[in-house]
Amino acid sequence: MHAQNAGRPADPLDLLDIDTLLTPDERAVRDSVRTFCDRRVEPHIAEWFERGAVEDIRGLTKELGDLGLLGMHLEGYGCAGMSAVDYGLACLELEATDSGLRSLVSVQGSLAMYAIWAFGSEEHKEQWLPRLAAGSAIGCFGLTEPDSGSDPGSMRTAARRDGDDWILDGRKMWITNGSVADVAVVWARTDDGIRGFVVPTDTPGFSAPAIKHKMSLRASVTSELVLDSVRLPGNAVLPEVRGLKGPLSCLNEARYGIAWGAMGAARSSFRAALAYAGDRVQFGRPISGFQLTQAKLTDMAIELAKGTLLAFHLGRAKDERGLRPEQVSFGKLNNTRSALEICRTARTIMGANGISLEYPVIRHANNLESILTYEGTVEMHTLMIGQALTGQAAFR
Repeated sequence: MHAQNAGRPADPLDLLDIDTLLTPDERAVRDSVRTFCDRRVEPHIAEWFERGAVEDIRGLTKELGDLGLLGMHLEGYGCAGMSAVDYGLACLELEATDSGLRSLVSVQGSLAMYAIWAFGSEEHKEQWLPRLAAGSAIGCFGLTEPDSGSDPGSMRTAARRDGDDWILDGRKMWITNGSVADVAVVWARTDDGIRGFVVPTDTPGFSAPAIKHKMSLRASVTSELVLDSVRLPGNAVLPEVRGLKGPLSCLNEARYGIAWGAMGAARSSFRAALAYAGDRVQFGRPISGFQLTQAKLTDMAIELAKGTLLAFHLGRAKDERGLRPEQVSFGKLNNTRSALEICRTARTIMGANGISLEYPVIRHANNLESILTYEGTVEMHTLMIGQALTGQAAFR
């Protein structure tokens, strides 16, 4: 058996044969998502990025729902109930196409749907989860504010009682899916601490103007949420959670997916650079034959494999026993940094062509500048790990 393995040709995109760690069912999930992305999104994604708009985002969301990708790791209410590794593999393939595509699925499933699934009433779940899982409705998650990012406890959005109703006032910023969403999970201060609210976006006083002029995640809808005396019934509040535990547990679900997704962006850029280096002839031979180019490609391949193995380990651990917050931070911090460096190195191999949207590299690099920061900055994840190492909370 060993001799047989030694004689097999190497796969340049998987020198460590990580694929052999997957079960046949996991490979089938991976392959179905890859096939969908190649057919449905890859032919259009560069144009969408350049234009700053996704064509027929509702139709695309419905197709993602038909494939079972929305809330795929949740049980019941029309959700697929698949494993954490399955979800991670889907995130990797989605982000290999574009971070905006993975963000759409991640915000829908791991933020909006997870919040309702974990903390909502039975009425909330029955009203929204089947529609969100099917992609016939779109959700968003309102936590970040113009003056409150890494410190969500300082949020200004507030909810007050008015008879049996709630009145919400405030603003949220950098909200994926905001201006196309049918429902928003909005976190607000109350006299009883921070609470989450299920807000239908057609409620009077709610608006979600799109954020323009961004140079990253351009194939993704990003919005501000404005809540101007939004009146909600008393049962709009998520009954099963109070305090920051609610939104932070949702973020940990999404951060886990990012650890996988970032490796998809890295793989796409590495693949493009490897092919380009083999085709580009300078000084009479392909640039892949030069030592410095091979050194770059080797470093990229090593970091890609390490990050993918880390994501896979976290996925197996999540399925078997769950993850601690610092373990999620470890994956998100390492893999976003490594992926961005891989994209930057790929750009240097490709020279001026590396900034062209004829290739995926600059698009992935620009997107990863956002992924590096959102759902926990480098600084915050560094200090989360630091707290686990030392017992000292340096950010408080």
